[in-house]
Amino acid sequence: MKKTVKRLPTWFEPETRFDVAPVAAVPFRGPGEIALEQLKNRLLRAALQETADVEFSVPLRRVATEAAGVAWLTPFPLLFLPAIFEEKVAQAKRQFARAQTVRVRSRRILTDVF
Repeated sequence: MKKTVKRLPTWFEPETRFDVAPVAAVPFRGPGEIALEQLKNRLLRAALQETADVEFSVPLRRVATEAAGVAWLTPFPLLFLPAIFEEKVAQAKRQFARAQTVRVRSRRILTDVF
């Protein structure tokens, strides 16, 4: 075991300071939140009235919340919400119809097997 200790000289650069100000990812909108929520509820109510299938109400509610979240990140959420909501409703309808056909086929298979 070595007993010699080699000391290294240390030096430090002059201290540098930065002024860091947090920047919000989304600007604060305050009253816009209420207007967006009201618009979301109106769109959801209209979509629920058009829907004959009660099982489809849960996906519709989820779609409305997702659309409001996506619209909130845009510069003009009240303008974009109806279009985003329509797109998501159309997608949810396709997924729901596909799930229904899978359920029907699965029931047929199960009744044929048992």
